[in-house]
Amino acid sequence: MTMDDIAARGLVLLGCGKMGSAMLMGWLAGGLPAGSVYVRDPAPSDWLSGTGVHLNTDLPVEPAIVLIAVKPQMMAEALPVLLPMGNGETLFLSVAAGTSIATYERVLGAESPIIRAMPNTPAAIGRGITAIIGNAHASADHLDAAETLLSAVGQVVRLDAESQMDAVTGVSGSGPAYVFHMIECLAQAGEAQGLSSDLALELARTTVAGAGALAMNSGESPEQLRVNVTSPNGTTQAGLDILMDEATGLPPLIERTVAAAVNRSRELANG
Repeated sequence: MTMDDIAARGLVLLGCGKMGSAMLMGWLAGGLPAGSVYVRDPAPSDWLSGTGVHLNTDLPVEPAIVLIAVKPQMMAEALPVLLPMGNGETLFLSVAAGTSIATYERVLGAESPIIRAMPNTPAAIGRGITAIIGNAHASADHLDAAETLLSAVGQVVRLDAESQMDAVTGVSGSGPAYVFHMIECLAQAGEAQGLSSDLALELARTTVAGAGALAMNSGESPEQLRVNVTSPNGTTQAGLDILMDEATGLPPLIERTVAAAVNRSRELANG
């Protein structure tokens, strides 16, 4: 399924909040005609209203793809409009957190091709990472099409099993919040050592952003990058002695943090 196929048959976007808008912006910039896109959203933004897409109108009978981007609590209200498209040629691609493939199969039909995706919030600036997994009716062609669409907001990785989605949620789904909190903590520590709050925040934010960019682009492992910046018995080593303590440092703390998020993801998925 190519972008030309999607343009010809139509793409339905169910829900157009921050994530849906970021994806739609990427698709339109990539050449998908606005006239091929049908959006259902109860409170469309001014930007969305000005894009030229079909907004809250009748939907095509058998679109190429339906992308489900509504909040989980809105799912029961939003999905019925899609029922006539189930068990056919339409691919359903969900970026809604916590809703299993089995749930969609129950509602839309067990023979529907369904792909579940987990993006994260940096997708809003095209720097996200999204994990995808399909059901038995999602073909290699379907997965390729999903990857093409989701690449508009960052990298895409494929999972071996849906059970891995909880771990993805704990690492990359929730991970941005962990990093934001680290920026907060680093800035607060700088203030405690005599820096102004504005300067401490600027140093912390830019340091984390720069280190992340270096980790992405240097070609070296995070371990090697850490070694590169650590002089024996120097200032960085003194800090790392605290941070890397096996009992009280970052390794056990991050392990507990991710485990808590993963366990909560499983609880939510199980109702």
